[in-house]
Amino acid sequence: MPEYPDITIYIERLEAFVQGQRLEQIRLAGPFFLRTAEPPIKSIHGARIRGFERMGKRIVFVFEEEQFLVLHLMIAGRLRWRKKGCKLPGNVGLALFDFPNGSLLITEAGSKKRASLHFIKGRTHLDQFNPGGLEVLDATIEAFQKVLLSENHTLKRSLTDPRLFSGIGNAYSDGILHRARLSPILLTKKMSEDQIEHLYYATRDTLEAWTKRLRDEVGSGFPEKVTAFRDGMAVHGRYKQPCPECDTPVQRIRYASNETNYCPKCQTGGKLLADRAMSRLLKKDWPRTLEELETRQQQLAEESSN
Repeated sequence: MPEYPDITIYIERLEAFVQGQRLEQIRLAGPFFLRTAEPPIKSIHGARIRGFERMGKRIVFVFEEEQFLVLHLMIAGRLRWRKKGCKLPGNVGLALFDFPNGSLLITEAGSKKRASLHFIKGRTHLDQFNPGGLEVLDATIEAFQKVLLSENHTLKRSLTDPRLFSGIGNAYSDGILHRARLSPILLTKKMSEDQIEHLYYATRDTLEAWTKRLRDEVGSGFPEKVTAFRDGMAVHGRYKQPCPECDTPVQRIRYASNETNYCPKCQTGGKLLADRAMSRLLKKDWPRTLEELETRQQQLAEESSN
């Protein structure tokens, strides 16, 4: 799912490409992407874009006369800039926004179409889309601590809760926790003052660093390779690969369709966090430390060779 750095760069490039332009028309692939029936979507045709705003992980297209398009790309939604009048591609194409200078293509990979578009009139109606999470880059450490300790959850859950913190998802939260040298399952209300401070600055530093990196990569173009798995990420998507700080193999916790990646040496004092699937398989043989893991892997290798 595009997170704060990705959404920020999308908005910056949209501002460069279409701010001040008139939206000539919207071409929809089907009826499900657009989640509002009133006002009719055609009434936005011809309106001029005044700017863009980010609302959590949503992109808000701001038009004249307090008209708004609220776009949520969800997990697999992406934006692409194409020549004006291009065809809407089958399977992945959701919509095309046609402007005088080109067309904005919205795609979504996979069979589960979760991305959404809402057409809203009146700024007061935008509040329903704001989950209320804290904008960490605009917040003091006192405000950060207050939100963090308002509920007692694991750090991973708290960082990715849009009601608590804005724009942080599965990918960048892994990097934040690695940078802060904190376990993803540490409960917020068991944190020390020093740990909270480390987390605050790690969150800010990670979001700022990746935003700058993506900005430099895109340059004057438009983002074409928005992904949750990027070269240079410390642990996310790097299961069994060496930690960039200590060379320890990165480990994971799998749950539902997501996973959390972490370095046991840097973040958990050498302890392995129980992975649900592997715990069921190995039961009492589940290793608790890196040393036990290495021994268990050696035993399995010997058993398979015999």
